Amino acid sequence: MAYIVTLPARQMKKIHDRLRLQLRLTKVLAAQDQPVGPNIGPPMALVISEDTESSVDRRSRRLIWMGSVARHNTPGTVDKSVTIDPLRECMEDVPIDGEDGLLTLLDADLRNEFEQASLIGTARWCSGEVWQALEAGLRTRFPRLVPLIDWLLAQANPPALDSRDEADRAWQEQQDALRSIVRISKFPLPSLNAWKRPVSREAPYTAGIIPQPSENSLIDHDVRVAGQAFGLDSDWVNGSGARCDINVLWDSSGRRLEVTNVNALPLESRTGTDMIYYHVPTKSFTLVQYKRLDPRRREIRVDERLRSQLDRLEKVAQLNSPPTQPHEWRLGGDPCFVKLAYWPEDTYKYPVEGLAHGMYLPVSYVRMLLENDCTLGPQKGSQARLLGYDRVERHLVGAQFVELVKEGLVGTVGTTREQLWSMVKRRVSEGQNVLVAEEDSGESVRDRQKRNRTRTSKDNSYAHKVYRQESLFGPDSEQ
Repeated sequence: MAYIVTLPARQMKKIHDRLRLQLRLTKVLAAQDQPVGPNIGPPMALVISEDTESSVDRRSRRLIWMGSVARHNTPGTVDKSVTIDPLRECMEDVPIDGEDGLLTLLDADLRNEFEQASLIGTARWCSGEVWQALEAGLRTRFPRLVPLIDWLLAQANPPALDSRDEADRAWQEQQDALRSIVRISKFPLPSLNAWKRPVSREAPYTAGIIPQPSENSLIDHDVRVAGQAFGLDSDWVNGSGARCDINVLWDSSGRRLEVTNVNALPLESRTGTDMIYYHVPTKSFTLVQYKRLDPRRREIRVDERLRSQLDRLEKVAQLNSPPTQPHEWRLGGDPCFVKLAYWPEDTYKYPVEGLAHGMYLPVSYVRMLLENDCTLGPQKGSQARLLGYDRVERHLVGAQFVELVKEGLVGTVGTTREQLWSMVKRRVSEGQNVLVAEEDSGESVRDRQKRNRTRTSKDNSYAHKVYRQESLFGPDSEQ
């Protein structure tokens, strides 16, 4: 189905700059205009500008914006509203009426339905049949809009990841790490949300990201080969077949976020997922290692592998330096966390939106828990240890963890980029899927605090470039 918002041209002109700033639009749906019955397909949205000097017999309309409906709201007891987010400007002049208009592609019944859904000054909806006919016309007549349509459809209807499938389980963890990074860096949430399954089950999660189409003028940085850009030389792991995928975001203020997703070992040989967030100006990184809770008991058995992983994380923490400046002070000496993450068994039916539920535990806190009776197994005399919701009384949730990293209250002090990448290479060689983000900008500590704490709309314009190579030991390819 598709929602259609039709505005007078004069009103559209007044709000055009605001829409470019906010990249979203909320419109009220009157009770009589609300969808009824089942609606097949993703909820797309078309924002149309109509010349008010046109007549009923000779309307003059143009498609100006396209988007997908993120949520439905209830502002009153009867009326509802829809929020179109993401909302993106069309990069083509798309007439609705006239000899070259999209309506010429619709038969009489579909055209009549479109007319009823596009009354000026209203927000209404039309069936999936109308949208499919319009989509086909847009793809045929306006090829420059095809990447935007693909990106919006991927936003509106992402594939579900199945917790019962080994590749999907790995992608679930990397997806959660990526969503955490986007929240920490405060880039627009849709910037990395459009995703389709990679061709190879061995590929990193970010290999499936569909980059947002953007004007070339926004991208003014040199294109670099992935290995050269990040110093990932061909000898960084023992063996062959390492897969690396890099996504780069820039915003209008000059902030840059480089997200690298890499693995080296075959899928069945990997031991888990790491998320590493490195803030370049403060030379600080925070690491989260994912461990999956049993979907039924919501707990995990502590085995020798987990204990050895804790040992390795403690060695990572040794890269830390004592603080010498006020902005280097941290709440504690733990830059490494374990996320005991929970995905239900039926994620293939009900996809997880936002961050996966779970407990964020500093490594030193995990060590203390493993010495306490609260983690002892249920069998009398058993020395087996369990971690889970019924065992841990206090823990950080996703929102709390994100805020601590955003504010620079956790993480290492004084770690160099060379130390970071040396550690990344080691984690990959040990069998981890690693998703590492580097945020760089010229903003001061005060500017960072101000940006993190503002709740008003900011300029969300940004450019997105993708660097991919199937193997660090083979030819590079840029997409």
